[in-house]
Amino acid sequence: MSEQIALTAQQEHTHTSTAARRWSPSLIAGTLMVGLTVLVALISFVWTPYSIESVGDGGRLDGPSTEFWIGTDKLGRDLFTQLMTGAQSAIIVAISSVIIAGILGVSIGILAATTTRWLDVALLNLVDLLIAFPTLLLAMLIVTVRGASLSSAIFAIGISGSAIIARITRINAARVLREDYVTAGIASGTRWFGTITRHILPNIFPMLLVQLMILAGAAILAESSLSYLGLGAPPPAPSWGRMLKEAQSTLAVQPWGALIPGIAIAWTVLGLNLLGDGIRERLDPSLRGDR
Repeated sequence: MSEQIALTAQQEHTHTSTAARRWSPSLIAGTLMVGLTVLVALISFVWTPYSIESVGDGGRLDGPSTEFWIGTDKLGRDLFTQLMTGAQSAIIVAISSVIIAGILGVSIGILAATTTRWLDVALLNLVDLLIAFPTLLLAMLIVTVRGASLSSAIFAIGISGSAIIARITRINAARVLREDYVTAGIASGTRWFGTITRHILPNIFPMLLVQLMILAGAAILAESSLSYLGLGAPPPAPSWGRMLKEAQSTLAVQPWGALIPGIAIAWTVLGLNLLGDGIRERLDPSLRGDR
């Protein structure tokens, strides 16, 4: 009887510890941090304290108050409204850039892994060239050619990020194709499309998901940098990067104008990286320490 009770207690402890490992601190923190940014962005679509273009009644460069929670900028606009609407651009850029990078990168990576050797080498050389090219510089070149806009920034960041996704996809897809069960399936007549959908994509998806989370954070940083340099979406479109640029000259008088968007960028990017780490820990048993 005592042995049975001990066995039951051990099973309950194992189940509890496994559940705790699945919901790691990184996953919880990342989910909460990113979720808060997404929530603010969604709320800003239906409500903001003021219009993004309106000049408040409190005057220019006012400090935090009950009317203007984090103060106003040099034009008298509410900083909290700009912060909320800036979250829209951050989330839109992150999602759209990840979609573009994912579609292009996965397609190129799988094609390189499943095609002839000469085309594989050609695609890998192209991918390596894009990876060696600084992301921000490539984005600046594309934005300069297409014109400064949010769509140009998204396109540029997506193209730049697709190179890393393609390289990761190529490496892991080639590894899956060397597995005995995949080789046996191909030898028995399984079509390439079936091999890709049944074997390659399910096996590489966890690694791609983690990398896409990291890429989403990098996309927000790149868009903020472009907006800071005047190559992002033109005013009055909201952007945390442009908030930093506009607050630079009034930093001594109104520090909140630079501190708040800077904290928002760091908060969201850190949250996405923690979320990626948490997902990796949950999907990879070796990192969870499962027995």
